[in-house]
This record gives sequence, C-alpha cells and structure tokens, in this order.
Amino acid sequence: MVTVMTKLVHYLHLSRRSGQYTMNHDHSKKIPDGASFDRSGSQDSLDELSMDDYWKELENIHETRGNNHEERVALVVKEPDEGELEEEWLKEAGLSNLFGESSGDSLESMVFLSTLTRTQKAAVEKRVETVTQTMRKKNKQHQIPDVRDIFRLENDSKGKVCDGSEPSAVRTSENKNETLDGTKGPKFSFGTDEQKSLLEDVPSSDTDINLEISFAEQAANLKDSSVGKMYKGGGGDTLLPNFRLPKDKTGTTKIGDLAPQDMKKVYSLALIELTALYDILGTEFKQQKAVKIKTKDSGLFGVPLSLLLEQDQKKVPGTKIPLIFQKLIAQIEETTLETEGLLRIPGVATRVKGLCQELEAKFYEGTFNWENVKQHDAASLLKLFIRELPQPLLTVEYLKAFQDVQNLPTRKQQLQALNLLVILLPEANRDTLKVLLEFLQRVIDHRDKNKMTLKNVAMVMAPNLFTFHGLGSKTIEQSEFAMAAGTANVMRFMIQYQKLLWTIPKFIVNQVRKQNTESQKKEKKDKAMKKLLKKMAYDREKHEKQEKTPNDTDVPQGVIRVQAPHLSKVSMAIQLTEELKAGDIVARFLSQKSGNVQTLKKEEVFLYEIGGNIGERCLDDDTYMKDLYQLNPNAEWVIKPKQS
Repeated sequence: MVTVMTKLVHYLHLSRRSGQYTMNHDHSKKIPDGASFDRSGSQDSLDELSMDDYWKELENIHETRGNNHEERVALVVKEPDEGELEEEWLKEAGLSNLFGESSGDSLESMVFLSTLTRTQKAAVEKRVETVTQTMRKKNKQHQIPDVRDIFRLENDSKGKVCDGSEPSAVRTSENKNETLDGTKGPKFSFGTDEQKSLLEDVPSSDTDINLEISFAEQAANLKDSSVGKMYKGGGGDTLLPNFRLPKDKTGTTKIGDLAPQDMKKVYSLALIELTALYDILGTEFKQQKAVKIKTKDSGLFGVPLSLLLEQDQKKVPGTKIPLIFQKLIAQIEETTLETEGLLRIPGVATRVKGLCQELEAKFYEGTFNWENVKQHDAASLLKLFIRELPQPLLTVEYLKAFQDVQNLPTRKQQLQALNLLVILLPEANRDTLKVLLEFLQRVIDHRDKNKMTLKNVAMVMAPNLFTFHGLGSKTIEQSEFAMAAGTANVMRFMIQYQKLLWTIPKFIVNQVRKQNTESQKKEKKDKAMKKLLKKMAYDREKHEKQEKTPNDTDVPQGVIRVQAPHLSKVSMAIQLTEELKAGDIVARFLSQKSGNVQTLKKEEVFLYEIGGNIGERCLDDDTYMKDLYQLNPNAEWVIKPKQS
C-alpha cells in the first residue's frame, strides 16, 4: 500500500516539474519541455489542481480498499486463443453462420450483408479471414468458406460479382434504393460511395455531428483527403467544442425509441461500425472476456447489476435503476448541491464502512435511518457502489475500448466512438450510467458554489469508473499513471456530451429499415411458396394489412390515418403538409378532450411509426411527417404513452 502511494506521489511530483501529463500507454516515451500534443486527447487543458483531484481520489480509493479486510476475488480476464476473438466478434455481430457447421447456408446473412457500407464490409471480411485461417490450421471438419465467396454470394444476387481483390474494393449496390430483387423502394443513405461525394460537396461546421453518413466512411474520407482540424486542449471547460446535431426532418432517434427486435439489429450494426472506425483510424479494438467468478447473490454492494435489479423489481416492478443507487443520489441532493467540494471531499472512512454494513442489513427492510447519513458519506457510498460492482459499469468487454477513445485523432471521432460504445452497453449498465451522468451534470450546474467544475468532477469520477479493482494490481502500477489524464478526458466527454451519446445515428436506423424491407420481401416470397397453416391466418392477415400501399386503402394520397386508443375511440385522417410535425398531431388529439385525455399530459404520449420498414419507433415532436411518410409509406401511425 505504501509502495503504491509513494509511486503515485513521485509520479505526480515529476509530472508537475515537467508541466506535462502523459497519457501514452508507453511510459518510456518522454515529452520534452514545451512540446505540445498533436492528438485531440491532449491534456494541456487539465491543470495541476485537477490532476491533484485525480491522485487524491485514487489515494482515497486505495485507503478504502485497505480498510476493507474482506478478501475480494479478482476478476480474471481470459486471454483468447488465436482466432477466438474474431469468432466471438462475428457471433456478437449476428454473423455466426458465416463460419462453422452452418457456414454453407449463408443466405440468412445475405440481407444483412447487403446493407453494410464499404468500411463495414471490410471489417467483417478481415475477421472472417482470420477465423477461416485459424480453422484451416486446426483442420476443423466442417465447411470453411473463402471470405471472398461470402461477399460474392451477396453481390451475385444483384447480378454483380465482386472481384474480392481487397476489402476496400467491396461495394454496395450501385442503385442505393434498389432492393435485392431489383425492385425500387424508399431511398436509404448510410455512407456508401454515393454519399462520399455528398460528404465532400456539402459544407458542414466542425462542430456538426453528421449522423447520416457512416462514421467510418467519414473517417476514411477524411484520411484520404488529409483535411480536418484537430481540436487542441485549452484552459477551461468552455473550450470543449460545442458539438451539435443538425436537425433531421425525419426525426431524431434516441435509445429506447425502437422496438427490441430493431434494437438487436442496431447493436450488431453498432459493433461492426465501431470496429470499422477503429480499423480505419489504426486503433486496435478487442473485446475482453471475463472468466466467470463466484459473486454475491444478494445484498447491495458487490452484487451483479442484473441480479440487483432482479431483486429490486420484486420491490418496485419495472424499475431499471438499482434502488440503492437512486436513493444515494436523492440523499446527496436532499441537502444541497452547493456544498463546496461535493464528490471530491470523502466521507470518514470508518463511518462509511459502518454505514455500508448497516445498509446491507436494513435497506430492504426499510429500517435504515437516513438521517444519520452525512452528504459526503452518501457521495462516498455512491462511488463505492460503482467500484464494488463485480464487473465494471462500462463492462469488461468494452472498458478498454472506452479507455482507447482518448487515442483517436479528433474530438469528433472520439465522440462518435463513445456514441457507438454507449449503444453497445447492456441495458442495465447503460441506464445506470445515464442516471449517473445526469446527476454529475446537476452537480456541475452548481459549480459557482460547490467549486466542482466539469474538469474537477471528471477527475474525481474517472478513477471510480476506469480503475477497476478486479483487474489486478498491475492496473494500479502500470496503467493508471499513463491513463490518468486520458480517462479523465473520456469522463469529461461523457458528461459534457451525454445528450448526444444516447442518439442512434440515422445511417444505422436506415440500415435497419433496409434490412426490414429486404426481410419482408424474402418472407413474402417464402410464404407464396407454401400453404399457410390455419393458425397463422391471423398473422398473415395482419401482415398483409401492414403491406398495403396508400392506393389500396380508403385514405387519399398525402393523408395518413392516426389512431390514439388512449385518447379517442375513433381514428383521425391527417392531411400531410410541408410543415406538419409529430407534435402537432399529438396536440390535435389532446385538444379533443375525450376519453382518458384528462389523465394524460402532452409529455406522456407520443406518436409512433409502426410497421412498414421499421418495427416500432417513437417519434420526437419535431419530426416532419411528410418527410417521414416518404421514407416509410407503409407505416401505421399510433399515439400512445411511451413504455418506460
């Protein structure tokens, strides 16, 4: 313990003398005086006081662990065998049938592959090639396809054959709105060669986040053209770029707006896109796997997040955030967020330990006396809860990827990577992280009184999220020194841009729409070849109803029929205009004052796009309905409360 802290103090002393804080993985690389980082992750914006906050917090963490005499089982990260990592990646991406015993039937993946961008396909090819070579070495007894054949099969279906000479040569269909069977459909854009010229021709601000073009395609284009400004660090919080999302007339899609079946597709696409982005930028992307260890099966601290929610949902059905986590935040806020040094000043270690034990015994019984909990103690308990999770809140799989965000060349690319990583987190982790970041922002909002700026809060919280106890002591002695400023900057990004991080990029939503369109066509053909069973008659009738075009119904062209079962017994025909928004339609129903309308508020009900080329999507109020209708003419429109 003394040795570790001596090293910390010594490192901090040397850092102060040089005036530089390195965030390189290679400690042997020294930064000469006066040199500045070219990387966007440069920490020259983080002053000594902020770094002091980091090291002091780290010291508090080690002291807390030192006072806890219970033996903790270290989380073992399994080192994958050759090809195992890529094989697992393909499974996670939903492409397991490209290898193994089912590799002969890759038609199932043909639809999926047809929607991928050039860089996404290159990422898939690279992993399939590695798995193929590994299988050949191991002389596996099942069919091993050539990676070029996989993509040739997909291109053959369009009457085109890919020469497979190199991954970057893979192209999508030249007619971007042409479906696999050659028919026309709504035009989707998701970052193919056609959009590359669009990216070059249309000027955009350095702070605009383009969600219509694949991030990896943008990076490849930037790399090829050797343009683009790199933001350098500065003095204060305000120097972080004011990134914004340009308004999308078809509506912004947030995590939670899509149906589960579409979110599953979003996950696969986000994984492939993130990998493609890291490939283009020359950053290694490796998912780590934790060996299963024995963990507590009840209690509050040190209990797996999923298990904790399971027991909490027995108390409060439908809860998505651990009750103890919610209560600790509420306890901190109950006093005031203006307390100087909030989150930075630790509670008394012995008292915090006693409160922790008492909470374990009395929290669920409802007999714990919260009046005895001081504000700094509650803050320490909140951080302790995060650290004591058996697996990191950012997960073992993606913790390193979150850390490596600091190595990406531009801040815009760092933000894009964080966006994809948030999408990849399990729902429980993502929801808990969201509540934490929102709370941290509320603390920062009172910075004039509590003296906790964005930098200070990031420095204090970074060790709690990124220096995970279960990964062994080597993390403390090797990585923490070099990673300190970098992970604090990633923390700063997550707090500052949290509203952007929970957005699903439009190019990914469009890829989901394309997949759904192709799958429906394939399903329709399959059904035509077979006689439907009697028990499926209702499903067929419902499917055919959704597939009707506007000309097949009694609704005139340019008019949609909206149902609102919670607000009205009858549907309403709505004439589409250039300026009509989703919020306007909801307002019309609410103004009728019929049914249960008086018990529902405007913020409780939303217009949903259902069917057609999407499973289900909750629309934001600023969605322009005519533009969305042109994108999905076969959808049904329903107003209903949003499911929590």
